[in-house]
Amino acid sequence: MSTSPSTTHPQAAESFQALRQELAKVIIGQEEIIEKILIALLCRGHVLLVGPPGMAKTLLVQTFASALHLPYGRIQFTPDLMPSDILGSEILQEDRATGQKTWNFVKGPIFTQILLADEINRTPPKTQAALLQAMQEKTVTLFGRTETLAQPFMVLATQNPIEQEGTYPLPEAQLDRFLFSLYLDYPSREQELAIARLHTRRSDAQVKPVLGPEDILRLQEGVLSMTLPEHIFALAVNWIRATRPTPDNPIEEVHRYVRWGAGPRALQYLLLAAKARALLHGRPMPIEEDLKSLFLAAMGHRIHLNFHAEAENVKMNDLLALILKRN
Repeated sequence: MSTSPSTTHPQAAESFQALRQELAKVIIGQEEIIEKILIALLCRGHVLLVGPPGMAKTLLVQTFASALHLPYGRIQFTPDLMPSDILGSEILQEDRATGQKTWNFVKGPIFTQILLADEINRTPPKTQAALLQAMQEKTVTLFGRTETLAQPFMVLATQNPIEQEGTYPLPEAQLDRFLFSLYLDYPSREQELAIARLHTRRSDAQVKPVLGPEDILRLQEGVLSMTLPEHIFALAVNWIRATRPTPDNPIEEVHRYVRWGAGPRALQYLLLAAKARALLHGRPMPIEEDLKSLFLAAMGHRIHLNFHAEAENVKMNDLLALILKRN
């Protein structure tokens, strides 16, 4: 697969359609969620999946990894989980022949390529922070040694939106590492009937790999090499700056309800995601619709509302829609 514009864009669109067809063997609905997860992968980003229990978040991640022919790992986050349970540990081992003792590094479950961090907000911030370096730098530093993670590498984390005991809010620095925060809503009646029929009987459906690691790396390079029109740069900058309650922002509602807005990393992620979406749809460069369709998912977890918003029941998506309307 070439990364030149004449071949990458059509092949990416064809691969995307093939991927959707394979996932549909097991996953009913969730087309927009699947598209955004793949966009994040092509941007070397990570995704936070939010939704009530029983929404098949784990099944979605497992099936996604199978369709991409990538190693899959899962960590169940619990209050007693330690950083070493994620990263790995050193074990003292003795050579039976010589009696010599040496420290050997045993890699933790983070050494995979698609990592499901299940119920990530059920573990204390110290353990949550163990993921930060891996998510940002794709490396793990432990016991004075730095290990590079195999590429491509992606974290798909889940959390339950229902307020429960034993949960810890994700630190802002970690939230900002997720390209998207995606909400998995309840299926429609027709979809729920199809889910019930599919998963209450024996099924021989097997998901075949559509893309391999080398294909994904080439598509990631294709995203980086894609040209961005100047008006797309300008539009994205205007939208990001409009989320901040700064003196030059004319949107009164932002000043009233926002404690702080999105930073420069959000701008970079939004532009990369727009390029990836254009690639998956077979276009040589992004259009305004690419930016607009991704804005809510890329910004909602980066903007922090104040007590006025809570008191007046202001919804984040409504505020973001207002920003798009005013710019």
